[in-house]
Amino acid sequence: MSEAPVSKAPVSEPVEAAAAPAARPARRTPLARPRTYLWAAGTVLLVALPFYLDRFWLQAGLFAMAAAIGAIGINLLTGATGQLSMGHAFFLAIGAYGYCVLAGDGGDGLTGLGLPTWLAATLAVALAGLAGGLFSPIAGRLSGAYLGIATLALIFIGQHVLFNAHDLTGGSNGRDVPPLNVFGIAFDESEVVVAAVPFGSVEKLWYAGLVLLVCCGLFARGVLRGRPGRAMNAIRDHRVAAGVMGVPVARYRAGVFVLSSMYAGLAGVLLALVFQRTVPDYFGMTLSLEYLAMIVIGGLGSVAGAVAGAALVSLLPQLLTRYSDALPLVSAPGTGGISPGEASRYLYGAAVVAVVLFLPGGLVRIAARRGRTRPGTPGEEA
Repeated sequence: MSEAPVSKAPVSEPVEAAAAPAARPARRTPLARPRTYLWAAGTVLLVALPFYLDRFWLQAGLFAMAAAIGAIGINLLTGATGQLSMGHAFFLAIGAYGYCVLAGDGGDGLTGLGLPTWLAATLAVALAGLAGGLFSPIAGRLSGAYLGIATLALIFIGQHVLFNAHDLTGGSNGRDVPPLNVFGIAFDESEVVVAAVPFGSVEKLWYAGLVLLVCCGLFARGVLRGRPGRAMNAIRDHRVAAGVMGVPVARYRAGVFVLSSMYAGLAGVLLALVFQRTVPDYFGMTLSLEYLAMIVIGGLGSVAGAVAGAALVSLLPQLLTRYSDALPLVSAPGTGGISPGEASRYLYGAAVVAVVLFLPGGLVRIAARRGRTRPGTPGEEA
């Protein structure tokens, strides 16, 4: 019996297109990113501004830089870790007055140790951190409104000391701030001519403040993007779950409180150098509320948001003061209208309400949305 021939189907060759992996979008080099050129242009602009702007604008910019450093510190504590602090102004006062005491020579009849100014500035920041460390056991165990009330007590204690410890603070009249001297460069009113432009104290401090702000921003950004930042966000989102995952909650809370205090101390030193005189009235409850407004308006948990919110809140009253004659309802204090300080508080108070209701992520959320919908980016919506 003959067997029927078995027909074999031809084996199809593998399809190369199906076997080939899906093509991945080419990653742009840093030099091909528009953001790189924006950062470069912004850096050149900030470096060149002292050659073109007058003293008012440079001083306003320095106030914004000092406010941004302090806002970055409280954003690490409140925005990233979820710890409400109402006593940020207390640590700014420690930085400002600590620098005056450590660097003062006692020639004005007040207590002064006469240390080199660069060393006095460093020790003033460390002193603010030490004060935060003394309070950190409380900060490590309290949260939410309880910590806010506890830190609120620091404001009242600080105000009492500033007004009554006359030998250290000068009382209600305050005390003069010794000019900074670093590597033989005196940040005082002695002029240094650069490219036919006279550089006084404000112009010199501009570059010092710019360097400090960049360093503080990069350090905070590294903290937030690293393992500590993930632990801080876990504590903020769910404290119990973070503890179950092995995060030492109390230790992280205490450590972030110390770091935030040091940022505030550095901001206080820079503010004192810009003001050239410290007064107790400035370091009150209003200043702490302004710092909370900065991080809410700019964006909680974001370094860029802290800088943006600090620029808005710190520059607004100065701009209103500068242009009060041309603005309706705004006039100089005692002339019957709304003072620039009150008008600025109304405006950024309304900004806080608007952000909470319509833009919970703050001003940085706008930039993030524009970045996601930029033409040419993978995954953009039609």
